[in-house]
Amino acid sequence: MSPVLPAFSVTILGSGSAGNSALVEAGSCRVLVDGGLSARQISRRLEAIGVDPCSLDAILLTHEHCDHVAGLRVFCKKKELPVYCTRLTAEALGRELGEHRHLRQFQPGSDFSINGIEVHAFSVPHDAVDPVGFVFGHGGERLGFLTDLGVCTRLALERVRGARTLVIETNHDEKLLQQDTRRPWSLKQRIMSRHGHLSNRAAAEVVAELFEHGLERAVLGHLSRDCNTPELALGAIRSRLAEAGASPSCVELHCASQDEPSPRFGIARRQAEFRLHEIGDSLNASR
Repeated sequence: MSPVLPAFSVTILGSGSAGNSALVEAGSCRVLVDGGLSARQISRRLEAIGVDPCSLDAILLTHEHCDHVAGLRVFCKKKELPVYCTRLTAEALGRELGEHRHLRQFQPGSDFSINGIEVHAFSVPHDAVDPVGFVFGHGGERLGFLTDLGVCTRLALERVRGARTLVIETNHDEKLLQQDTRRPWSLKQRIMSRHGHLSNRAAAEVVAELFEHGLERAVLGHLSRDCNTPELALGAIRSRLAEAGASPSCVELHCASQDEPSPRFGIARRQAEFRLHEIGDSLNASR
């Protein structure tokens, strides 16, 4: 008997400096978020989780950097998929999109729908021309997608507030980055800047603030191979949650891999009474 698939889910196909791509599914709709793996790897990893690449409904882009669009041109040439991105991102991609006939442009701050998946796009600070984060909605549930940003602004935090699951980058451990001898100081400054990438500590602050607003799962991604480890990323989040009074069961944590797909994470509401009771017990125990 085939397993029952969740009605609303996210699967990270691969995440890290070598390429990023994820699959959001709701009902019969399947949307690829970024295409930073090769077209062959995207197809192979979709097939590995039981998804026919030809069954995709659209590709949604966060920004134009290579580790988010590397496989886009070849993948789109083989499959006539709508590609959603901002106007400035489309202009920056130019050659990668070529004469793609199914380009759909949106503005940061806009809301639109892709075959039943509600999408809200919002601006994030990163060294790209027009980078965005996303909140996906379906059946009253919300999924936050927050990656490639140097700082989580108040705007971004407000947009993802109320999400049951949050995909968030934990790019680097600050100490490891500072000690790295292979990166010039100028690159370290860019990574640590407001328009760079979130550190473990910065991401932990976001998760800690959101857990009191219904966050049930955080999927950590975009880890640097040289300046981070899953243990350090997960440890930073757990430590900060403990400081915030969260019990170990309050927020489910996962670390996405560069080399293989994650599990399918279903976006579903726990029983409201259980959730409020759990948070209340955690906060009381911390006092």
